[in-house]
Amino acid sequence: MQQTARKRGPLVWRDLDQEALDDAYDQLVYAPNRDILLGRMAAASGRARENLGAPERVAYGSSEYERCDLFRANRASAPINVFVHGGAWLRGGAAESALFAEPLVRAGAHAFILDFINVEQAGGSLQPMHRQVSGALAFIWNNAERFGGDRNRFYVSAASSGAHLAACALSNGWREQKLPADFCKGALLVSGMYDLAPVRLSKRSAYIKFTDQMEHDLSPERHIDGINTPLVFVYGSGDTPEFQRQTCDFFSALKKAAKPAELICAEGYNHFELIETTGNPYGIAGRARLKQMGLC
Repeated sequence: MQQTARKRGPLVWRDLDQEALDDAYDQLVYAPNRDILLGRMAAASGRARENLGAPERVAYGSSEYERCDLFRANRASAPINVFVHGGAWLRGGAAESALFAEPLVRAGAHAFILDFINVEQAGGSLQPMHRQVSGALAFIWNNAERFGGDRNRFYVSAASSGAHLAACALSNGWREQKLPADFCKGALLVSGMYDLAPVRLSKRSAYIKFTDQMEHDLSPERHIDGINTPLVFVYGSGDTPEFQRQTCDFFSALKKAAKPAELICAEGYNHFELIETTGNPYGIAGRARLKQMGLC
């Protein structure tokens, strides 16, 4: 039976009405296999911990939330990659993200997987998340030799809301942490958000207490002058239209400002299918990450 076209309401963001905008920031609408994929990634993370051994638990700050898992490579002065997980700023953690460490360790790099406060624990503000992620990057960079790492080969990888937080750290967090402008040699950002204006108008405002200051400070696309790190963006053709647009717009703005950036479109992948490839050295995101680090 033919479905009746939905009557579109007043536009609230570009050519999107409220329902369309809400859907564009709800991954389940565009990735109905989300729960299967998250379960698969959690299982793969369990196997990664079995293969690599239990990670070293490292405190990078004083609060209970400021911890990370370190999986060490079996070599001295190894390059470092710090992974920032996603989860709509609400969920996720290092335990479910260990699969992203194994390809790095096998290739000879130390892998740090961050834990940090979530937005509900932070009372609806994204600022504490930003400060913790930026603080973690600063702590790991400043203590690289203590962990047997090479601070001159320091990289970041991140996905979804984690890509947003990583981009915030690389656009203004490094200044707040008094890091050198070139402290990070490259970052892989998988299917993230880089301007909070449309997010603020979406149903995500039900659990995030947006303010004008937060929107401005934590919209990396508005702080391109602070970005000195070569960025590789990956997004899927099955991503939501807003996640695709956000990535492409940020990339275009960087190129216009003559900043080093690369854009990869993964044809046929939805949001979670694409993120999963970061844990595969032959996957689209996984190969791009190893290539950026000079490890493949």
